[in-house]
Order: sequence, then structure tokens, then C-alpha cells
Amino acid sequence: MKISIGNDHAGVELKEAIISHLEKDNHTLTNHGTNSSNSVDYADFIHPVAMDVLSEKVSIGIIICGSGNGAAMTANKHQKIRAALCWTPEIAELSRLHNDANIISIPARFVSKLEAKEMLNVFLSTPFEGGRHQKRIEKIDCS
Repeated sequence: MKISIGNDHAGVELKEAIISHLEKDNHTLTNHGTNSSNSVDYADFIHPVAMDVLSEKVSIGIIICGSGNGAAMTANKHQKIRAALCWTPEIAELSRLHNDANIISIPARFVSKLEAKEMLNVFLSTPFEGGRHQKRIEKIDCS
């Protein structure tokens, strides 16, 4: 699977662990994140991930910041992006199953590396359920 990843300074260490984990499963990653712990503006690293997903260069996106909120808010400014802030595997599963999330937002300061890997495994393997959820998805965009 082709995956785009972006992070700010709070997510550098977690991003490195995620990349290592995903490369073991032969996923192809595009890294738009910073590799430095020096303070940066998360939006500069999140918009490129959303653009990769929108242009279908990748199947899904992973975004990481301290709380996960700023990253999710930034990505969700793009029409047709459904970035889900996840902090448990169960929430990651429901974000795919019911909301057809195409980007997972991870709060680096609130989840462990193990928890992040578990969430990603679920996020990547869970298909959208469709059905009654499809009409709800169609009502999200404001365009």
C-alpha cells in the first residue's frame, strides 16, 4: 500500500517507529514530516499529506502532532478528506468502518509506539462498511 505521512516536531520519534513498522510489511511511504525536534508549524507538513490522498498518489495518510487535533483540523479543511483523530484501536476501526476515514491523526504525546502500531494495523486492514453509512459520508462535504 502507498501511504503518505506527515508530522510536526512532537511526532518525529513516533513517525520513525511507524515508518519502520510499516516498511516491514512492504508498504511504500512518502515522508512529508519534519525530522527535527525544532519547533515547526504542523500545517506545513499536513497539507502535503492531504494533497497526496486527494490526488490518489497514496491510498491513505498518517498525520502526527502533539495532540493530533491541529493535524486533523488542518487535513479536514480539504474537501473529501476525512481525517480521524484516533487514540485506541477501537476508534481507528470505527473511523474506517463507519466514517471511511482516509487519514488517521495520531496524538504523539498521548499514545505509545505500541498503541500507534496497533491502531495503524487496524486502520489499514478495516474496510468501509458502506450501507447506511454511505449516505452520511455523502453529507460531510460542504461543496
